[in-house]
Amino acid sequence: MDASADSSAPGETTLARLARQLEELQLLTCSLLPGETLAFIPDELAAFWTSAIETYSMDPKGETLQVLLQQRLSAAHAGPSACSIGGTRVSASPIPTGSPPTAHFRVGLELTRTVWFEVELPNTYPDDTYTAPSISIKGEALGREEQMRWQEIVRQKQAQVADSDFPIYQLFSEHLLPLLHAKLEHNGTPPSSPQPESALPTPPVESAGAQQSYHALLTSHHLVSPQKRRNMQQWSAALSVSGFAKVGHPGVIYCEGAREGVEEFVGNVKAMQWLALRVRFVEPLGDAKPTPSSRSQQKAKGRWIELEKVGDVVQEMKRLGRDSYVVEMGIGSAGTSISK
Repeated sequence: MDASADSSAPGETTLARLARQLEELQLLTCSLLPGETLAFIPDELAAFWTSAIETYSMDPKGETLQVLLQQRLSAAHAGPSACSIGGTRVSASPIPTGSPPTAHFRVGLELTRTVWFEVELPNTYPDDTYTAPSISIKGEALGREEQMRWQEIVRQKQAQVADSDFPIYQLFSEHLLPLLHAKLEHNGTPPSSPQPESALPTPPVESAGAQQSYHALLTSHHLVSPQKRRNMQQWSAALSVSGFAKVGHPGVIYCEGAREGVEEFVGNVKAMQWLALRVRFVEPLGDAKPTPSSRSQQKAKGRWIELEKVGDVVQEMKRLGRDSYVVEMGIGSAGTSISK
């Protein structure tokens, strides 16, 4: 066997570690709300990491990912050149032979550059519990005192999430990004703890006559983000929309209510960043008749529940007299596919 080829081929530990990093980066990227940004730096590595996340989402077991990584390492070993990633020519700046490029990215808000975060994951992350990811606080005209306050907040929140499965994902989705929103809303110094989330949508105004009932069905690759799940519960109550979200893989979202409420709910969901989100339909509610046991429950506006299994989705839709809507699309049928 060619020794030189061996030296540049990533080992199983390196690939497993990279897969864990990509899994967490994918979760973080998909959890971003409108106005929240994540950008990899420097520019010459942005295409690599973006493509690597996409490749991981399609091939989490790593066969295609290993080929992509070997391309990158081979290009780095040869010196500055270019390699092909997903059909895109990417500049290959020199990186240490035998290790992937370091994940380095910025997280912040589109509407303000007063504060943002720069994150650098060690190549040994997340296996090396002694070397924490580096998080720097940046900002335009950021004063020393405010920077120190943010540094203390980051230190405290990192300690809180250190033992979680996805500490960086949890740090930003549950702590730092909500704090940035709170700062932007109040235009003041960073608070010491997360403030209430931004104002909920205004419920649609009831017209004098009865509004036409609508319903909608959406599917996605997955639904994991706690923030997305909280948002949908809040939107459901605010817009007088009832329904459910099936969490995990795949994600399934169903809602019903007055037309204005359903359309606004769907618009809010679409505005968030998703992996493979598809709106299956938004249409007038047909003549499907619910079972007697569910009639009283349907009268409660804003009723929102979470389900864990595809079979639960079918049962809930059957209880509402609408199971044909999901079965016809392959949800809950043989193979439990959502790829039609």
